Amino acid sequence: MNKLKRFLSFLMILILFVVISITSINVSARENQQEISPVSRGAQIYDDWTVVIPNAPVPVGNNPIWSRQTNNTRSGLDTWRCVVCHGWDYQGKDGAFRSGSNETGFSGILEASSKDIASLKAALDGTTDSQHNFTSILTDEDVESVITFIQTGLIDDNEYIDLVSRKVIAGDLNNGKEKYQQACSSCHGEDGTLATFRYEGTEVALGTLAIQDPWRFLHRTRFGTARAPEMPLGYELGWTAEDSRDVVYYVQSSFPTGFEAMENQPVDVEPVENLGGPAQNWFSGIVTAFGAMATSLGFAILLGAFFVGIILLLVWLLRSRQSK
Repeated sequence: MNKLKRFLSFLMILILFVVISITSINVSARENQQEISPVSRGAQIYDDWTVVIPNAPVPVGNNPIWSRQTNNTRSGLDTWRCVVCHGWDYQGKDGAFRSGSNETGFSGILEASSKDIASLKAALDGTTDSQHNFTSILTDEDVESVITFIQTGLIDDNEYIDLVSRKVIAGDLNNGKEKYQQACSSCHGEDGTLATFRYEGTEVALGTLAIQDPWRFLHRTRFGTARAPEMPLGYELGWTAEDSRDVVYYVQSSFPTGFEAMENQPVDVEPVENLGGPAQNWFSGIVTAFGAMATSLGFAILLGAFFVGIILLLVWLLRSRQSK
């Protein structure tokens, strides 16, 4: 009997150990971010460092530089994100953020890709501009990742995307489909609607994002986001700029966007008898003309009678005073 109790106790401990181990593995797989290069990490910091950096210090109020603009109404932590000023296409006031609610008037960082490490570091630590100082937020390693991203990861996507229509100008549909099915379809589904995410306060699928903000689509397709740590990254998969463009082209061309035009249903219109309006012949025309004249004349007579009445009333009042 004692042996049976020992065996059952041992079995329960073993089962408990296995359950805890499986749970730990699942949690770590979900919470731990995959190993990525400094370029992708720098791109994710550029996107939203508050999610990328563990226990990041949260600044209070707006970024000091934010007071230099008045159009963009964002406030607080958002004003400290690089992308809010410089744009998803990295061109700031000269790109997609040149107008609209995202406009800030700040310059982009695309041209900064040709600068040396010292110049870029000076731009981030407040040396170049005292109000553009991120040293209280970013570690030296974080700054190095952002610099690496700026120097080697930036792409001028406006070569591929029309700024007005936001459509990809040209692309390889078959290549885009192949890349999407290899890396994206397992989570997002064959038509991009399997997984949704927040965009400007609403839940959207890939097709909607590709049409509304293809530059954000491209940035996160290449470099990912810390909000989805297990997402395959185009940059880490060796995708070229054209590969990423082709994926957007495929999604824009093939997926539901939520903006599809409603089909116009035919409406049966019953003929209505003409109850008035323009004259149908010369006699009715004459009658209509006289009617209009009579109406105008009647109005004039009434108006004249009104004024005459007022005049007579005034005369009567004056005579009444004189008789007193």
